Amino acid sequence: MTEIRFYHLTSTTIDRALPAILQKAVANGQRAVVVAGSPERAKALDGQLWTYDERSFLPHGLAPASGEDEFAADQPIWLTTKVENPNGAGLLVLIDGQTVDTPEDWKLVCEIFDGNDDAAVEAARARWKMLKAQNHELAYWRQTPSGGWEKAA
Repeated sequence: MTEIRFYHLTSTTIDRALPAILQKAVANGQRAVVVAGSPERAKALDGQLWTYDERSFLPHGLAPASGEDEFAADQPIWLTTKVENPNGAGLLVLIDGQTVDTPEDWKLVCEIFDGNDDAAVEAARARWKMLKAQNHELAYWRQTPSGGWEKAA
């Protein structure tokens, strides 16, 4: 059964939190797809994953504006604006309010939302209720003041 995790940002931005989550996934041998809200956002994340830490980077690919990327299957992390899986990922990361209609197609779905944005919090609550009613396995992680995570539900 697919686990769906909600990550509630309270002390850092997605630009700071996402690399840490992806770094852990890649270190565990997982492949990931990150679905952003716009091509501009995906492009910004592309730059962020190359420069977030001067001592390392996260290998990844960015979905082109048009056409297929002949190297998509080789990428441990795929940045895109639509739910797709060209790299055979088991992990789907949703940001910017993006959703997935078939979470069961993934081993793990992570929805990351900004706790300082009331609309984002309300949308996440509504999705939690809907997914719970559908009997999905849910977990809620709240960010600590130091930027770590604690499981709350």
